[in-house]
Amino acid sequence: MTEQALFCWCRAGFEPELAAELNERAAIAGHPGYARTERGSGYVEFLCEDPAALARALPLDRLIFARQKLLRLADLRGLDPRDRITPILAALDAAIEQGAPALYGELWVEHPDSDAGKPLAGLARSFGNALRPALRKAGRLTASDDTQRPRLHIVFLDGDHAMVAVADTRDASPWPLGIPRLRMHPDAPSRSALKLEEALLTLLDDEERERLVRDNMQAADLGAAPGGWTWVLMRNGMKVTSVDNGPLRQALLDSGRVDHLRADGFQWQPRRTVDWMVCDMVEQPSRVAERMATWLREGWCRQTIFNLKLPMKKRWEETRVCLELFEHQTHRPLVIRARQLYHDREEITVYARPR
Repeated sequence: MTEQALFCWCRAGFEPELAAELNERAAIAGHPGYARTERGSGYVEFLCEDPAALARALPLDRLIFARQKLLRLADLRGLDPRDRITPILAALDAAIEQGAPALYGELWVEHPDSDAGKPLAGLARSFGNALRPALRKAGRLTASDDTQRPRLHIVFLDGDHAMVAVADTRDASPWPLGIPRLRMHPDAPSRSALKLEEALLTLLDDEERERLVRDNMQAADLGAAPGGWTWVLMRNGMKVTSVDNGPLRQALLDSGRVDHLRADGFQWQPRRTVDWMVCDMVEQPSRVAERMATWLREGWCRQTIFNLKLPMKKRWEETRVCLELFEHQTHRPLVIRARQLYHDREEITVYARPR
């Protein structure tokens, strides 16, 4: 059993980016420490003097490359496959003395979303079914799910290696591994539609979605072809100006809610302010950031969601530089939320509006 640590899931292959982000943000928050990870593992651990305080100082919605944020309570190695439950119960008892909860509202048994971790899916499912009644008998888990209480996570990194962790449900992803399981709609013009659907689900809260995503809003989609993001906006009741020299799917044009302009998304500007501008153009991230700043600075849109395509190296540095450039060139206080979504690849997605 080892000391507590901050434990975060991320996209496999982006562990160095999350490690660099945690190193920088933890130092700024006054909790210097060090990140520990392996490329391709799908997670990063951060060790410091007071991980619980660091977890409170770094809200999940401020982290860009983390899908989920947990406080690791124990690292259990060399587990006997014949009895993994007893060591976990003992670890929970010991953790109470360090301030961990005595009672949890839910149990999630997880494994890394990586090539090495996916074969553990069957073990995670079966072990969860065995552990849940044992936890209730021991008085460590409520009789039915209670999302207001802390959530217990058991993370299998191997058959004989598990971590015991806790999530504050007020500051954690509501999906296992931090992954919203969205289905590709057969009418969607491209898989990119899933990115915007996830962005609206992840970067806005329930109240904001109800207030900011409404019927008959005016929207602009820059670099729209073949129309995946336009389709999402249209499905949410908006009237969309889709700007691209390439073709859109005919069904979008037939809807009567889409106006296709064959123009350069970097040059076009609306005649009047639109409620939403979205952009998923393949271009240098700094150029995209500058253009998005122009839209907000000039008042051409009330809010925006856009993607920044990242280079192969120094991706955290490029992310930080581009977001600082965007905020500086907007010349006004902003609400900015950025995240590498599950449906993103070599990119991050940004939501922004004037504060």
